Amino acid sequence: MSRRTVAALVALVLVVGLGAVAWRKPVPYVTFRPGPTVNVLGDYDDKDIITVSGRTAYQDDGALRLVTVIPSGPEQKVSLPELVRAWVDPDVAVYPYGAIYRTQDTRQTVREQSSVEMASSQDSAVAAALGALDIPYTTAVKIAQVEEGGPADGKLEAGDVVLDVNGTEITSAEQLTGLIRPLPIGSQVKVSVRRDGREREVTMRTTSSPVDKKASAVRVSIAPGFEFPFDVDLNLDENIGGPSAGLMFALGIYDTLTPGSMTDGKAIAGTGEIDPEGNVGPIGGIQQKLVGAQSDGAELFLVPAANCAEAARGPYDPEKMRLVKVNSLDEAIDDVKAWVKDPDTELPRCAA
Repeated sequence: MSRRTVAALVALVLVVGLGAVAWRKPVPYVTFRPGPTVNVLGDYDDKDIITVSGRTAYQDDGALRLVTVIPSGPEQKVSLPELVRAWVDPDVAVYPYGAIYRTQDTRQTVREQSSVEMASSQDSAVAAALGALDIPYTTAVKIAQVEEGGPADGKLEAGDVVLDVNGTEITSAEQLTGLIRPLPIGSQVKVSVRRDGREREVTMRTTSSPVDKKASAVRVSIAPGFEFPFDVDLNLDENIGGPSAGLMFALGIYDTLTPGSMTDGKAIAGTGEIDPEGNVGPIGGIQQKLVGAQSDGAELFLVPAANCAEAARGPYDPEKMRLVKVNSLDEAIDDVKAWVKDPDTELPRCAA
C-alpha cells in the first residue's frame, strides 16, 4: 500500500471519528414540544381546579382548556440528531438556548421562577375576572417566594399579605424594600402579615442581599398583590407553571362566578398572559399549544393578538379548530359568547 493511500485512509478515519464526536456533542438549542391541556372548569386530584368560598359559584359542563408545552430543560443536553429531528417535525419548535434560559439556570431555578410566575398569573386572573364583573377589590403587597434557608424560611410563606415592617404600614413593594435595605446587616426585623384571614407577627434578623453585599435583606421575593372580597383558589398540578395560563384562568373564574354555562358544553382552548386590568399579552410556544388543543378536541382557540401571525402559520386544521384574535379579557368573553351562540359568526381572525 502506498504512502499516499495510507495517508488518505488515516484522514478518512479522522474525519469519520470527528464527525461521530460532533454528531453526539450537545448543541445550544432548546426544543418545545406539545404538552397536555387542562380543563380549568374540571378537577385535579379529586378537587375542583377553581373553588370559590364566600360567594355563589356555578358549574359548567363544558371545557375551557389551558394549554402547555414541554421544553427541553436548562440542564438537558440536546444532541445534533435530536435537533435535526426537531427541525423536520412540524409539531416541534427550536429556539436558541439563550432565548429561553440564562447560563446560570438550573432545573431548580427554572421551577422556582415558573412557580412565582404562576402565582402572580393566578392573582392577576382573579383581579381581571372580578374587574370584568365590576366586583371591587383592594391592592396589597404579597410574599411571592421565600428563599430556603434564608431568614424568613419557616416564618413567612408565599401568599402572605405584608401589613407592616417594624410598625410602619406597607403600601408598596418599593416601600418594603426601602425599609429593609438600609438597615445594618443582622438587624432584627418585625414583620406583620395576614395569612388565611388571620394576622400574625414574626421576627427575623436580616442578612446580606444577594445583589448587594452591603445591603440588608430577608431573602424573599415580593410582588404587587390583591385582597379580594372572597376566596378564589386555583388547584393545579405543580408541574404546570409560568404566566401563560392567565387568560384561561380569568375566563374560568368569570364563568364560575356567573349563572349558566358560558361554553354551552363546548370545548374552548386558549393562552395568553393577563394583567389585572384584563389586557392579554403574548406567550411562547404558540404553535405547539395549537397541536395540543386540537388533539384534545378544542373547536375554538383564543390567541393573543401579538401571537396571531405565528399561530396562523401553525400546524392545525382550520376545518376543526377556529383561531380568534383577542386583546383583552372583555374581548375574549364577548367572542366566546358570540361563537357559542353561532359558530359561524364573524370574529377577529388571525392572519399570517
